[in-house]
Amino acid sequence: MRYFVKFTYNGTPFHGSQTQPNGITVQETMEKTFSTILRQPIALTFAGRTDAGVHAVEMYAHFDYPSPLNSTLIAKLNSLLPPEIAVYDILHVHDNAHARFAAFWRTYHYRIIDHKDPFNMHFMTCVAPGLDYDKMNEAAQLLLGTHDFASFCKVHTDVRTTICTVTEAHWQPISLSPILLSPIHQLTDFPIHQFTITADRFLRNMVRAIVGTLFAVGRGKLSLTDFQAIIDAKNRCSAGQSAPSDGLYLVHVEYPKNIFIS
Repeated sequence: MRYFVKFTYNGTPFHGSQTQPNGITVQETMEKTFSTILRQPIALTFAGRTDAGVHAVEMYAHFDYPSPLNSTLIAKLNSLLPPEIAVYDILHVHDNAHARFAAFWRTYHYRIIDHKDPFNMHFMTCVAPGLDYDKMNEAAQLLLGTHDFASFCKVHTDVRTTICTVTEAHWQPISLSPILLSPIHQLTDFPIHQFTITADRFLRNMVRAIVGTLFAVGRGKLSLTDFQAIIDAKNRCSAGQSAPSDGLYLVHVEYPKNIFIS
């Protein structure tokens, strides 16, 4: 029987989501916990991979288990998982459902502030004031549609194609609930801006490379013509420096309804 697990994590203490030999990862941590509770080796296949320090508000992974799961499993998992990871749901799916390949849209947010805030240092990226968000939004519109995003892909990766379809890309100011604001933001009026991007798939480092290049547009270092030329170049060296990881969140993964078994 195949199951999807829906979970969230604060990526700050992890060396990314995918298991690797030189650091603690979300996948390794979760697989150890699942295997301990279910008393057999459990392998998780994630909907995607996130870099070190990147967060996920909504992530999915699939795993196989030979029998129906006990309703207390979620509580048991959360009692053993570290505070930075929480499981929200476990869903029975068809045996051929794949957490990565069945997903048809993914959405990321990237949050920035223009003032140093020690209480949000791992959850927003601090940038110098003065970004031209209107110009950045004009550039972001050039990302819409189906393009080769090789200019925004980490080099030497094993992807079959760098073609992606982007359906949404824009910056906007946001307001957070007072409960979520740090003490500094509760006493001041520092602006928070958020970049939202939705696509059918994302390449390694793609969102951070796009955001870093948009920063250059917002500072007047790149024109809209320059930004279009970077997309057309299909060369990572032509784009800007990647933005830091701490402001990036995977916030939504969408699947067809028919893969779930009610």
